[in-house]
Amino acid sequence: MSRIGKKIIAIPAKTEVTFSEGVLTVKGPMGTLTKKFKPEIEIKIAPTEITLEPKRVTLETRALWGTYASHIMNMITGVTTPFVKKLILEGIGYKSEVKGTNLVLALGFSHLVNVPIPATLKVVAEKNIITATGIDKEVVGEFVANVRSLKKPEPYKGKGMRYEGEVVKRKQGKKTA
Repeated sequence: MSRIGKKIIAIPAKTEVTFSEGVLTVKGPMGTLTKKFKPEIEIKIAPTEITLEPKRVTLETRALWGTYASHIMNMITGVTTPFVKKLILEGIGYKSEVKGTNLVLALGFSHLVNVPIPATLKVVAEKNIITATGIDKEVVGEFVANVRSLKKPEPYKGKGMRYEGEVVKRKQGKKTA
């Protein structure tokens, strides 16, 4: 049984949740999110809370139960307070800036790297910190992960891109005899 799925999801004030034909729509002060859900999990919406229950208990529905509950919680959180992810760019000559709808990065390659910014995100590049803000947790996380994959932090000098709060495990260099 899913611990997360059993929990009752509270709907905060100024947030409207509707469910019809397998599509859940959450409207809040920051925007609107929609997501399609399979019919194996029954979603019951009351004025101030949401409950989820599997129609039949199988291996797949037990897995989906907690996942769907987590998705709904993230949707409700996103339309009330946006999700923020930060990347720290470390290294001499590594630069980042936002030009129009692209994030332009100088990462020590022979060319600049252009990364298109999704329309639902707001990206700010200040000095060596890239901040991505948006209402959809999946879009924010995927964008930041794709940008980080361009230049992961290396273990000897720690150069590259890392998440804020991420600890790069450093290795000892060559020893001189």
